[in-house]
Amino acid sequence: MSNSFVPEPLICRETELERVGNLLRQDSDFVVTGVSGSGRRTLIRTAARQQASRCLEIDFLRCRSAGQFLRFLADELTNAFSAPEELASLQQWSVNQPLILDLSLAPQPRLVWPTGSKEWPLFEGLLALPQQLAEALNCQVVIMFHNFPHLRSWDRQGKWETYLRQEIERQSRVSYALVATVAEPWMIASQLPVIHLDPIPDVELQPWIISSMATAGLKFDPESGSLELFLSCVQGHLRDAITLARRIWLDYQAIGPQHPDGLVLAHQVYGSTLSLVQDMSVTFEALLLLLPPTQARVLESLAVDPTDSPQASAYIKKHQLSRGGGLQGALNGLEQKGLIHGPQSGYRIALPLFNFWLKQRLR
Repeated sequence: MSNSFVPEPLICRETELERVGNLLRQDSDFVVTGVSGSGRRTLIRTAARQQASRCLEIDFLRCRSAGQFLRFLADELTNAFSAPEELASLQQWSVNQPLILDLSLAPQPRLVWPTGSKEWPLFEGLLALPQQLAEALNCQVVIMFHNFPHLRSWDRQGKWETYLRQEIERQSRVSYALVATVAEPWMIASQLPVIHLDPIPDVELQPWIISSMATAGLKFDPESGSLELFLSCVQGHLRDAITLARRIWLDYQAIGPQHPDGLVLAHQVYGSTLSLVQDMSVTFEALLLLLPPTQARVLESLAVDPTDSPQASAYIKKHQLSRGGGLQGALNGLEQKGLIHGPQSGYRIALPLFNFWLKQRLR
């Protein structure tokens, strides 16, 4: 029953979905920006599915070396092209490549290469393969790159990144979808369309949560303001909304029905939020400890005292923040990490449950 809280189809992103669909129909490359949990990858997957496109996903945060990147890319290719006739095309292609398609591996055939093989020829061949398959099979391919800047952790000279950028511009039957928190300067300079996912307005999120609760046999109590409290706790963040809705349902099942008509009261929403962030406190604590002290200080200040103008002299003095470039650098760093929204959204903390935990911790 808790699966009823997973939106299907994609909710509240119809405009963005139509735009991504149009870009895919034009074989265009693009960038989808927003904070973690805003639905960036789900948006791209949904659009690719609607266009019957083959979708490959590479998360550079998981690729700690060139070899791992090649492994992920090769596995995504065999996952996306797994029909017998497609595997035959892969096998034929591999004849002139320094790798082979091993059909004996279960449950999924795999592109493999000898230990010690030179990585660059493998990279050139694997990256050219989606275009060749798209042309041979008359289909479209979408390659989703997530956490692109982490490529630089092992590509210190920028050789691989430079080649990737060239392929993004050159390949005509492959759409590259870059998932980012904020668009990097090179993405803007390349004139890649940018689709930004803002928090979902309450008026759009409300019908979904009411319907999901009803499917689970629950409804918000109008007299206690439980719906308004729920929306205030999740602040338009879809993943946090799903997480909290599931927790309310689980807590309701654990204590047994308190109301025969399945009413959820405000104190139950608050209690579920408290217990949820307590369970997540170790993760939140680790996240805070990993931040530079200046960023952690700014984040704590915004949690207890939200403001649209953290650069104001009175605010800096009140919270003993660094002045000038130090403060702006901290704000920029927090935005790039997806922990706060930028100036267009008033420097709000971007992860509502993390924000709730911070406020409780600092009381």
